[in-house]
Amino acid sequence: MAKINIVMVEPEIPQNTGNVARTCAATGASLHLVGPMGFTIDDKKLKRAGLDYWDFLDITYYNNIDEFFAKNPDGEFVYFTTKAQQNHSDRKYSDNCYLMFGKETKGLPEELLIKNPERCARIPMATDIRSLNLSNSVAIGVYEVLRQWGYPELEGAGNLHNYKWEEVL
Repeated sequence: MAKINIVMVEPEIPQNTGNVARTCAATGASLHLVGPMGFTIDDKKLKRAGLDYWDFLDITYYNNIDEFFAKNPDGEFVYFTTKAQQNHSDRKYSDNCYLMFGKETKGLPEELLIKNPERCARIPMATDIRSLNLSNSVAIGVYEVLRQWGYPELEGAGNLHNYKWEEVL
């Protein structure tokens, strides 16, 4: 079964991490949190942003990026960064891919990017804008992968509360 892995390297803002956790729960993606983090995992803002979805998460914690790579040596890593030359939608994503995102203030370490230019992906945006919100960037990345895969195991149609679509259409 295809699996998306979301990797947050040294996240600093608990609300962003909570929002990413909710995206992971809604899409079946695994969440990897790489420290050091700018908050504690029991932070109220983190829990509030993730709402009641924590029980649906497949989440793994790492002390640092070296531990992450040691425990995940064979993944297809895609480094989301504003510094990339390739658009995120121009690449093909393999099963069990790892979408990696850096901290809100600095992004991923440039040493990592310079060693892997073919694995860097950029979400297009206006020239004068520094970056998108981290949790929005994760959602864009996850849904591009899912779009390419045909949204496996996700519900594609919703229901109205007070009406039936059959009566409306």
